Amino acid sequence: MGDQWGDRRGDRRGDRPDRPGRLSDDRRRELAHALRAVLRAGTDVDFGASARALTTMDASNYRRVPLGVVAPRDADDVRLALAVCREHGVPVVPRGGGTSVGGQATGEGVVLDFTRHMNAVLAVDPAARTARVQPGAVLDVLRAAAAPYGLTFGPDPSTHGRCTLGGMIGNNACGAHSVAWGTTADNVRSLDVLTYGGERCRLAQGDDGVPQRIADGVRALVRAELALLRTGFPELPRRNSGYALDALLPERGTGHARAFTGSEGTLGVLTEATVALVEAPAARALAVLGYADEGAAADAAPAVVAYGPLTVEGMAADLVGAAARDLPRGAAWLFAETGGATPAEAADRARALCRAAVADGATGHAVVTDPAAQRRLWRVREDAAGTATRLPDGGEAWPGWEDCAVPPARLGAYLRDFRALLAAYGLRGAPYGHFGEGCVHVRLDVDLVSEEGVRRYRAFSTDMADLVVAHGGSLSGEHGDGQARAELLPRLYGPDVVRLFERFKDVWDPWGGLNPGMLVRPYRLDENLRFAVLPRRPVDVTFTYPEDGGDFSAAVRRCVGVARCREKAVGTGVMCPSFRVTGEERHSTRGRARLLHEMLAGEVVTEGWRSPEVREALDLCLACKGCRSDCPVGVDMATYKAEFLHHHYEGRLRPAAHYTMGWLPLWLRAAAPVAPVINRLAAAGPLTAVGKRLAGVAPERDLPELPAETFTRWWRARARRRVRQAYGRPGAPAVVLWPDTFTNHFTPSAARAAVTVLEDAGLRVVVPPKPVCCGLTWVSTGQLGVARRVMRRTLDVMAPALDAGLPVAGLEPSCTAALRTELPALLPGDERAHRLALAVRTFAEVLEECAPQWRPPRLDRPVVGQTHCHQHAVLGDAAERRLRERAGLLGELSGGCCGLAGDFGFVSGHYEVSVACAEEQLLPSVRQAPPGAAVLADGFSCRTQLAQLAGVRGRHLAELLAEGIAAASDMTELDRT
Repeated sequence: MGDQWGDRRGDRRGDRPDRPGRLSDDRRRELAHALRAVLRAGTDVDFGASARALTTMDASNYRRVPLGVVAPRDADDVRLALAVCREHGVPVVPRGGGTSVGGQATGEGVVLDFTRHMNAVLAVDPAARTARVQPGAVLDVLRAAAAPYGLTFGPDPSTHGRCTLGGMIGNNACGAHSVAWGTTADNVRSLDVLTYGGERCRLAQGDDGVPQRIADGVRALVRAELALLRTGFPELPRRNSGYALDALLPERGTGHARAFTGSEGTLGVLTEATVALVEAPAARALAVLGYADEGAAADAAPAVVAYGPLTVEGMAADLVGAAARDLPRGAAWLFAETGGATPAEAADRARALCRAAVADGATGHAVVTDPAAQRRLWRVREDAAGTATRLPDGGEAWPGWEDCAVPPARLGAYLRDFRALLAAYGLRGAPYGHFGEGCVHVRLDVDLVSEEGVRRYRAFSTDMADLVVAHGGSLSGEHGDGQARAELLPRLYGPDVVRLFERFKDVWDPWGGLNPGMLVRPYRLDENLRFAVLPRRPVDVTFTYPEDGGDFSAAVRRCVGVARCREKAVGTGVMCPSFRVTGEERHSTRGRARLLHEMLAGEVVTEGWRSPEVREALDLCLACKGCRSDCPVGVDMATYKAEFLHHHYEGRLRPAAHYTMGWLPLWLRAAAPVAPVINRLAAAGPLTAVGKRLAGVAPERDLPELPAETFTRWWRARARRRVRQAYGRPGAPAVVLWPDTFTNHFTPSAARAAVTVLEDAGLRVVVPPKPVCCGLTWVSTGQLGVARRVMRRTLDVMAPALDAGLPVAGLEPSCTAALRTELPALLPGDERAHRLALAVRTFAEVLEECAPQWRPPRLDRPVVGQTHCHQHAVLGDAAERRLRERAGLLGELSGGCCGLAGDFGFVSGHYEVSVACAEEQLLPSVRQAPPGAAVLADGFSCRTQLAQLAGVRGRHLAELLAEGIAAASDMTELDRT
């Protein structure tokens, strides 16, 4: 089924028959067998389609298919794997977090994945201010280990939550604080390395620890080329192109470790590093300086650096987005961080810097001292690598000229010439980056899909290289050359230095077995493009993907690989709960997007929509929608999962859970009249166990108890006792209360409480006269045809309310979000769907918009719990926060996901992951709740998880407010008596 997507477009000039990735299946199996035979038991050797697909790409424009993946457990595993690959003539590519933007972490041989096992911080020596780390250690893990000693690792790229020390050393990563603390090369003390030939090295200053063969070869090369080494390398704070051969000069101490740093895995394989730590300031402040444009900000940067800040970062308005309203006046900004022994000292330094900047032409300034506010602003900057891939009009933009650097004093002029060059080619991009060191990141709206677009990109790249050189700069100031720029190195250094690079590579790796095609004898910058393998025409899909032009391929390629979904730090976000539990790439948003990309390509994942590899990866996707908001480019994996399941099971027998939990609204409607009988049957042990097994329900799960009376039944009885409801009747403002399946059938008390609150606010509540449903259970199980039919019937029922222009109040966040998003996406031609999506409000939004004068009861008590995933990702919780504050409900709700996620936690095989998700943030927050705290949980899943795992009753916000109203009423009655 590999060709089901139709013709592929793109230039396939990079397809060479002798490439190792083209090995026959028999030879690939032979290689895998040989690796398993020599590596110890438990070492991961995976040559399957899924493992290969997950490592075809990094965060660059490039794609290369590896033979397989090995996850070594120690240096001996690495040595043995290298020996087998050398014997079979297969190259090796070391890989960390896969966030390289130059293509360095992709390869066609065997990929060594260091993130799985060799990921430890081995030791921190506070006296020496050093740390020993394995190559797969994540930077933030090192920083957390050093923090108790008041230390940190100076280089801090924006991917600090998922990039690895091995990758940072391979690329000589820098980050925002290099103004103060230098690059990775400046902070490396020694490196333990294995060559492709199996030689062990310990690199530092001088030849000690360097194998004689290499030491002799490097010494001979340096002696023969002293003049070239002393004159051929520009002096820049950010020069990261080619090998740092000038570090090997005798007057620089023959710095083998420094020369190895930035070699992109082409010389040896790192197995351990000793790195320097720096003293972290006790307090920090952030000076935000506004300027008329990015050129003016760049012109001002050198003067700002002179004041000794820790950072000088630049951004323009087109990347800041909504955050611009919180920034000082301007169209571009510099973020200058200052440090001090106390908050007052840090703030004073920031204010002094601001005064000088205003005198020098800044249009506005602000000093941010609150740490949380600083983090929010830094997140805007850190997410730029992702947000920059989407232009304000929704157009796509890609890396390639990601991090050129020029002398800081030339940066303003360079940016103006750069803008002129963009205009000449009809391109757009949003520069940002390390203005204090002359380093600029930018992603451009180049067409990398059509052959003509690729030709134009190549022409632009050569002109761009010449522009950088004309300004005395380096093609790379941080991310390395990889495939994106290595071909252009002769334009920067000239042929003599490039030949010197080749000779240096040959000293270290005469076999040519380490990351071939990078830095020397490179691939062309326009081959191996990852877009070339995607379908020529849009794939036939069910969702509309309006933000991607209706093209599922464009939706999938939203993922550019920056891997924010691989972050594990606890915070207010949600993404990506399954990865945070398993730590496996295939369970990250990026991993799933890569598998879908390869499914569309059809080369590695060959069964299309029937792919078992994609199904298995999506099985643990909770459909939390966290990626929709937390991913910088808005990947919506919940929608992609529903789309895939729809096609995967089309015309086939589905899992039992799809028929039971997918059709839950109908089963509950049928069960409601006999709820007591159902409850007694559910409590019968042996019978329940059989029923769970047949229904695909996890045996560890208790079945939720059905109430004696649903909300809609209660409402009808109430309506008979009172005046019959009618849409559009004059009088009090009317609002439709949406009786979603979960609230109606499991927690009717929440809906009754909502009626109390809404009526107390002076609103007239109406309820649809017939059953309605958002269709979410069918959507989440990929039964999209049924979901559409359910939605159309709902729209028929809701027609009078829509015609009357009534707002619709949702209580269950997941159903409310489905009405806002899935409904119009599945019924794009039905204008009623768009009207209902626009009419839907959260409970708090209805109160805020329809009863702005209403004053909620003062509850004045602490509150704990968790913001519902869909509330966080789709609906937003600003109105809820304001309502809680007005009611005196104090405290922050936790982030993360409860882990139940609709049907997910009930499905057999998901229980352990479901519980682990809850244990990350939700359950600890409840266990640590202060006395008298209310446990807030607006979603059925959150309430159920709390009840089953913690024995705690979670309350809907409406219930807490209704109790407050009742208490206030009782007090009024007492006062009257």
